[in-house]
Amino acid sequence: MDPTKKTLQPYVTGSSVLAIKYNEGIIVAADTLGSYGSLARFTDLQRMSKVTNHTLIGGSGDISDLQQIQKTVESLILENTGFKKDEEPLTPKEIQQYISRVMYNRRSRFDPLWNHIIVAGYQNNESFLGAVDIFGTFYEDNTIASGFGAYFAQPLLRKGYKEDLTKDEAIDLIKTCLKVLFYRDARTINKFQIAEVSEGGITISDPFELETHWEIADWQEGHL
Repeated sequence: MDPTKKTLQPYVTGSSVLAIKYNEGIIVAADTLGSYGSLARFTDLQRMSKVTNHTLIGGSGDISDLQQIQKTVESLILENTGFKKDEEPLTPKEIQQYISRVMYNRRSRFDPLWNHIIVAGYQNNESFLGAVDIFGTFYEDNTIASGFGAYFAQPLLRKGYKEDLTKDEAIDLIKTCLKVLFYRDARTINKFQIAEVSEGGITISDPFELETHWEIADWQEGHL
């Protein structure tokens, strides 16, 4: 019997995904880099995907595992709405819990999916923002950051969050966090996408760059 080969470490990976609720929906953002080790190998990857009209998933970690999760969720959606016309569309929370079961099953077989998944949705006049980690642990919050963003961006998101946060304020805050990550995270490039999840549906922007000022590094000790 041939031995079973399992992934011991990710190969092509994506870094942070950021998300924050605002008064009419959710803003989600990520860069477009796929790193092969320390090599910036792929610079045009989209790590956020629309899985229903009102649910979006994004992920950090192994890109191939993220694509597998996206395909698994898309198959579930097709089975639920394509072949069973009388079924109600899956809610964002149901999709999050389904991903949680998939992740928990894989890690219990010592073959985990190396990802941190963010699920953002809007249904029944209410925003939903949740996450699932590599172990299948799931939770909800008003602000979520995965990857390196959990250390550098999450404190900024929590500090800037408020119940009546507007869309423009949310986007400005997200852009500030993206800029910090570009300065501090070697696995990030200055090429980002921002997604909006609201009652009107989901929109994902084209890739864009942020204005940066590297003059601030002149006084930083150890900067080359």
